[in-house]
Amino acid sequence: MKKLNRYILIPLAVLGLFISGCESTELDITQDPNALAPDQASVDFFLNSIQEDFVRQLEGNADFDVNDNWVSGGATNGDGFNLHGMELTRTGALYNGNSQNYQSVYQDSDFTDEWTNAYTGILQDIRLMTGLAEEAGQTHHIAIAQFIEAYLIVSLVDFFGDIPYSEAFKGEEGILNPKLDPGAEVYQAALGLLDQSIANFGTTASDEPGTDVFYANDYGLWVKAANTLKMKIYYQMRLVDASAIASFNAIVNSGNYITDSSEDFQYSWPGTSASNPDTRHPRYGFNYTPTGASDFVSNWLMNEMMTSDDPRIRYYFYRQTDAVPGQEIPPNQETIRCSTQTPPQHYIDGGFTFCNLPNGFWGRDHAQNDGRDPDAFFVTVWGVYPFGGRFDDDSFQGIGPGQGGLGAGISPILTASWADFMIAEVRLVSNDLPAARAAMLNGINKSITKVQTFSALDPNADFSFAPNQAAVDSFVAAVEAAWDAATTEGKWDILGEQFFIACFGNGVEPYNFYRRTGYPTTLQPNRSPNPGDFPRSMYYPSNAVNTNSNISQKPNQTQPVFWDNNPSGPIAN
Repeated sequence: MKKLNRYILIPLAVLGLFISGCESTELDITQDPNALAPDQASVDFFLNSIQEDFVRQLEGNADFDVNDNWVSGGATNGDGFNLHGMELTRTGALYNGNSQNYQSVYQDSDFTDEWTNAYTGILQDIRLMTGLAEEAGQTHHIAIAQFIEAYLIVSLVDFFGDIPYSEAFKGEEGILNPKLDPGAEVYQAALGLLDQSIANFGTTASDEPGTDVFYANDYGLWVKAANTLKMKIYYQMRLVDASAIASFNAIVNSGNYITDSSEDFQYSWPGTSASNPDTRHPRYGFNYTPTGASDFVSNWLMNEMMTSDDPRIRYYFYRQTDAVPGQEIPPNQETIRCSTQTPPQHYIDGGFTFCNLPNGFWGRDHAQNDGRDPDAFFVTVWGVYPFGGRFDDDSFQGIGPGQGGLGAGISPILTASWADFMIAEVRLVSNDLPAARAAMLNGINKSITKVQTFSALDPNADFSFAPNQAAVDSFVAAVEAAWDAATTEGKWDILGEQFFIACFGNGVEPYNFYRRTGYPTTLQPNRSPNPGDFPRSMYYPSNAVNTNSNISQKPNQTQPVFWDNNPSGPIAN
């Protein structure tokens, strides 16, 4: 499947069209006679590739390298939207060994693979597939592709702002340098795609997709997902479109959106296989290795969950040790060099945790740029949810391949819990405090229940350490009491904190929430007191700027996307 996709795209690179694209007749000019031509390709193969590349857009790009070896994620092929969003919102750890300055940490080369995957992977395949599917009456294939395209172009706007869209893939019309379309227009195009998608899901197709990795051809669930995506689009536009809230409420009142966790739009990684292809969750594959963990987890998030007795913490994180230098044992500069250092003044003034945490929670501060210590078998790692790792049962053992859930995690994309948080935000904006509180608590409870279902993925764990219902009820009651006692700003902080925790594993939604609202104000700041401005959007990838004369690089990353007119902006840099 992936090789087919590569061969189809090779002529695009030869012609230098990048995202302008061309029809199959143009491809025939340079088509390898030994390769499968696009008009001979299976619509199912195209859809399979589209679905896979879509997931990799979020979790890290993947493909065969020039030697036909399978590679996935990491610096070689992009970290995906999720990891970058998690880094910026402290649900993951932002780590760059060279800099703490945002403009240096996020450069114009960092999103090259995501941009390429979006255009010459997903969108180009959708263009090639759609003509074939229309001729064959395969309307359900088209509907799935329209949904994926809508989500993708909205996410591209969310990260980059204005993007090429209306003139993309029009090489046959002589448009080799497609213009940038305003983000607001791309959002409207996405809404139109979703309306078409919903209509196509309601048709009788000539045949069904051979593989639907999301809903197994349950088109009622697809329609709910499409409406949930429309909700996300509307509430994201609420600062710039006076009609957006009414459109959002109309969907909520219809009840035809994702309301139960069994309906969640997510990708389930098969797990277990580390060979070609690697079917494990990418974060599992990068960390459950013979050489230990590669990633760092967030001190802010672990501290937030530990101090509140959040019942999800043992599912989110696995501790390899019960003793952290500078906490239970003496400071050790070799394993945690900052354990012998004094916190910067802005950490002291704000009362933020610095360097290390007690009880074996061993992570990194936001933008902590110390070099890598010999800590791969000591640091806290990703747990069973949603990455398919180990459940934390106080075993305190070093990690390695073949442990925990074997990478059979999930990539959450749109969930019932998040829909409740969307409703809570909209109700809080309108000052309907009881409705906002009820929606938030619904979201918390759905998140906890969903997380607890992952217990079965780690067959060797001792689940007597799992929080019981009394502990869950106590936690939810504490959040409710804190909400009732809080000021309006405090309520926004609580909503933001709980939404970020519920989104764990997804970085797109927290990054959008943070820019749109400026909350929570409780986030741990950058280690540097002067890290530069928080990225309100990302640089255009260098490959796009260098190949398209209609794309000029931004002077910096402070330009907000069209829906972000929040005057205060993110509070913590």
